[in-house]
Amino acid sequence: MSLEDRAKATAKNIEGKAQEALGNVTGDPEDKTEGKAKQAEGEVRHGVEDVKDKVKKNID
Repeated sequence: MSLEDRAKATAKNIEGKAQEALGNVTGDPEDKTEGKAKQAEGEVRHGVEDVKDKVKKNID
């Protein structure tokens, strides 16, 4: 597990939530969509790290 990669994934998720919230406040559907996409990217990154952890655990 890369702590740095997990931190980046969490940051991407937070960035996405903030952008989505901004879109909700301003009524900008593009910001809402981009925010949701960033959150999804963060979730995928976390999933990749989970897989890496499982593979490493099985190898050790």
